[in-house]
Parts: sequence; C-alpha cells; structure tokens
Amino acid sequence: MSWVFLRDLLSGVNKYSTGIGRIWVAVVFIFRLLVYVAAAENIWKHEHDEFECNIKQPGCENVCFDHFFPVSHIRLWALQLIMVSTPSLLVVFHVAYRQNKHHKQKLHKNPGKIDGGLLCTYLISLILKTGLEIVFLVLFYKLYNGFKIPPLVKCDIKPCPNTVDCYISKPTEKMIFLHFLLATSCLCIVLNLSELSYLIFKYSIKCYLKRHLKKQQDSEHNCCKSELIRYNRAAAAGRLHNSLSSLPLNMQDEHEKHPPLT
Repeated sequence: MSWVFLRDLLSGVNKYSTGIGRIWVAVVFIFRLLVYVAAAENIWKHEHDEFECNIKQPGCENVCFDHFFPVSHIRLWALQLIMVSTPSLLVVFHVAYRQNKHHKQKLHKNPGKIDGGLLCTYLISLILKTGLEIVFLVLFYKLYNGFKIPPLVKCDIKPCPNTVDCYISKPTEKMIFLHFLLATSCLCIVLNLSELSYLIFKYSIKCYLKRHLKKQQDSEHNCCKSELIRYNRAAAAGRLHNSLSSLPLNMQDEHEKHPPLT
C-alpha cells in the first residue's frame, strides 16, 4: 500500500496549522504511519496462517479465526489512519478554492492566516478528526472485546465438533503494538481538543477586543462631536455678542426689548 499521498496531504496541511496542529501531524506521520509501515504491518502479515487449533476438522480454523478476528487489527489500523487524515482534505480544498479565486497557481505557495471561512473549515476538520478517532477506538474495543490479545482462545462454533483450543501467534508483541495504537490515538484526541479550544478561545478574545475597541472609538467620536457642537455654539454666541457691542447704544436697547426669534 502506498502512503505517499497521505504524506503529501499532511505536509500540505501542516503549512496552515497552528503549533499544536503541527505536533499532531508529526505524531501521525512518525508514531503512526512510519510505525505501521516499518513494523506493525509485518507482525500481522501471516496472522491467518499462524492461527492454529488443536483439531484438523476442515473449516474449523477458518470459522474460529473469523469469529475472533472479524477484521484484522492491521487493516482496521490502516483504515483508521486514512479516515482521521481525510478531514484535512477539507482544509486543502478550501485553500485551493480561495487561492484559485485570486488566480494563484500553486496550492501552498503563500501560506495564509486561519481566519474567516478557512477558520470554520479548520474547526470542522478538527471536530471530524476527533470524532473519527473516538469511533475507531470504540470499534476496536467492541470487535475484540477490549484492548487485549490472549494467547489462547476457546472455540465451539460449527463445524468444530466440540470446544477446541486455538492459539494466536506472537500475542505479546501484538499486544504491545495494540497498546501503542491506543496511546497514539488518545494523544491525537488530546491534541485535537487542545487545538480546538485554543482556536475558539483565541478568536473569541479577538472578536471581544475588536468589539470593545469599536465601542471605544464610537464613544470617542461621539464625545468629539459633542465638543465640536458646544464649540460651534460658543463661537456663534461670541460672534453675536461682538456684533451687538459694535451697534450704537439706542440700537442695543431696541435689540434687548425686541430680541430676534430663534
């Protein structure tokens, strides 16, 4: 299976991520993808052939293996890696649309800020990634009756004539990798929730400060406007007083008796 596309996808989204998002990309790429390709895939490679039961009844081993392992751990792990990385495509498509709108040629030529519609898309991708991680952890738990791999299982499913003992190959090694899978998945959930909280808090504070600054500017504008009105009134009154002072005394008396209508 080729993981080049997934690697390119994660590295592309990395340019539009926060610091926490870059840590998430590093965890997925190094501690999940590389571990899967380098080690885990080989451990489960011949799991069906190495699954043995102490009876040679035709079909018994196949039925018992299908009962205890309806989906291979390693295939479910690969599906989880693909699904939790898929929401990042939303960010890539949004960036591509935005840059295509501005007639830019390269998708990741000029990394921009996470704001506006891109912020909403990024938050949705975080929520989807967190939800998918939780869904797959629950799926692992339900399919295999917990996060454990016993060395011996007992099977009494037809066509087995009675209860037979079946042995799983390399159970300790598989258990270690299964717990490693659980730990990295939980770490990714914590990182996604941390980044989600950080972005919501950051932009909530930003919106609050912007609204507060606008109110302050409006208040200062109104205050300046009131001062200007008072100044104009005072100036008009001063000009009126000066004009009256320049009139003869008899005209001033006449003006006081008959003031102009306002």
